[in-house]
Amino acid sequence: MAMVEKVPGPPVELFQSARLERVFNACFSFTYNTRLCGGADEPLYLPAAAAGDYHLLYYRQDYFASALHEVSHWCIAGMQRRAQLDFGYWYAPEGRSVAQQLAFEAVERKPQALEWYFSRACGYRFRVSADNLELANSGAHDVAAFERAVLEQALAWQRQGLPERAALFYRALCREFGTAVPAAQLPFTLAAIR
Repeated sequence: MAMVEKVPGPPVELFQSARLERVFNACFSFTYNTRLCGGADEPLYLPAAAAGDYHLLYYRQDYFASALHEVSHWCIAGMQRRAQLDFGYWYAPEGRSVAQQLAFEAVERKPQALEWYFSRACGYRFRVSADNLELANSGAHDVAAFERAVLEQALAWQRQGLPERAALFYRALCREFGTAVPAAQLPFTLAAIR
């Protein structure tokens, strides 16, 4: 019987979401009066209820990927969107129609491309999420076009530079996780997200 050597992956504690909270809060709690918080049943952005209160960006449970994704939405949202509950976006749960899925993908292209950058800064594996397994499994919708759109957005930001808050968070993540690849030099391919 042949022995199979187990190749260890990154230690689990490397990807504890509390690290993301610390980095985010160090970057934005003072300048943008915003805090990242885990433990929610569902992701949610709550604008401050009163002057002096924090805006709260909740991510699901303690999921690392959920935290990265919600921060991506926040980094893209302009001042008007950040004044609205959940940035003023609609959300339809699992079971969306093809038309609803296409609308979802049009909104998700940018945050998922940004999440890819943040994942790379952490050394964490990124996967595109269509967030609609029922439709994907039915064969009625091909997610490949969405994957290409996310890739195209990631490459566009390589040429143009990341949005200001995203660039700040990306650099802070690189310091926290010991990665030093400038965003302009990251290799992005479809193979990497499949």
